[in-house]
Amino acid sequence: MEKTLKKHKEEKETSFLQRFIFWFFIPLLFAVFLGLLIASVNGVNVFEKAKEISEKIPIITDIKEGKENEKVVEYEDKIISLDAEIQDKNAQINQLKSQLDNKDLEKERLVVEQERLEQTIEELRQIQTENKRAFKEIVSTFESMTPKKAAPIILEMKEEEAIKILSNLNTASLAKVLEKMPPEKAATYSDLLAANTN
Repeated sequence: MEKTLKKHKEEKETSFLQRFIFWFFIPLLFAVFLGLLIASVNGVNVFEKAKEISEKIPIITDIKEGKENEKVVEYEDKIISLDAEIQDKNAQINQLKSQLDNKDLEKERLVVEQERLEQTIEELRQIQTENKRAFKEIVSTFESMTPKKAAPIILEMKEEEAIKILSNLNTASLAKVLEKMPPEKAATYSDLLAANTN
């Protein structure tokens, strides 16, 4: 008996659901469809009308405005944070540009300094070459002089200069010049020349 009651109760529930669908839901859908069809044929945009009506309902308008206000505040916060980030990045870029400009100026200064030093080195090399040539000419002049004339001149020079010239004379000329010097001076120069070669 319980089974039949349960079965009967289930049939009643399904029959109520079926009745609801057949008597209320399907006719409602049909009416909505017909209403949309008639409105479209008459040139009425149903969705715009629905929007206008929803804007007139206070609760929906408040909810919509509240969401929009929240979004606006959220977007403004994002804009402010992004503006701050952009300003930070711009400051970093300006700082890096300044550092780069300073590095470029320093590099240019160093290149100019290097060129100046290279020019000075070249000038000093030329002077050194000229001095060597002039010194060789002096040595060759002393070699071409007679030992009798060369010895007194060397004796009048400072000791450093005399040793420098004597050390560059060829062996034969040196021997002849030392012969024409007083023995004590010749011995002194000989000792200095020996010390200079060692």
